[in-house]
Amino acid sequence: MLYPPQCVSCGEMVEGDFSLCPACWRNTPFIGGLVCDSCGTPLPGDDTGPVHCDDCLRLARPWTRGRAAFLYRDRARDLVLALKHGDRSDLARPAARWLHRAAGPLLGPQTLVTPVPLHWLRLLRRRYNQSALLSAGLARLAGLEHCPDLLVRTRRTPPQDHKDRDARFRNLTGAIRAHPRRLHLLQGRDILLVDDVMTSGATLAAAAEACLAAGARQVSVAVLARVAKDA
Repeated sequence: MLYPPQCVSCGEMVEGDFSLCPACWRNTPFIGGLVCDSCGTPLPGDDTGPVHCDDCLRLARPWTRGRAAFLYRDRARDLVLALKHGDRSDLARPAARWLHRAAGPLLGPQTLVTPVPLHWLRLLRRRYNQSALLSAGLARLAGLEHCPDLLVRTRRTPPQDHKDRDARFRNLTGAIRAHPRRLHLLQGRDILLVDDVMTSGATLAAAAEACLAAGARQVSVAVLARVAKDA
């Protein structure tokens, strides 16, 4: 009675904690049905086997499979920005639940879950890594091992905003590596990389390559939101 549950997006009254009201749910483009097996982008059709979007057919991905919870637009974009820049760490709880549902096909009993890392200066300014909050929540729901510092940023990269695809990949070259004290965790393991948004995939590619170079067996990726130009 004192603190009735509210929609995590607009503040309207809802039936349960950490949920969306009907209006915000309708304006959140959750991904379902046929998706690209590499990046999670929704695709037309009803094929049952693994299929891939045009981007993933053109560009070799260092990871094996990928999934996304929703498209990066409408109310979903507002939620991601609030989590990332609006000091709304409380959003990680419902977001991890949505991400866990999307990432189900990628999870195995020995999967090690880890976030895409932030540079320590950016982490100091933001006070938390939103991807680490998501990966911790997902791992907890799935009952899997979680390592928040499996990877480290070796240098502070400029923001990826307003860069074309090639510039995004150049920006991340050599910027991520395995933590020297966590190398034993990577040997022969299946890794699930977690991030908040995938645009070109440059950041996830750099993180996946770091995992594979350090001895991981294979890498999959799970993102809260996928930027899809044709969706």
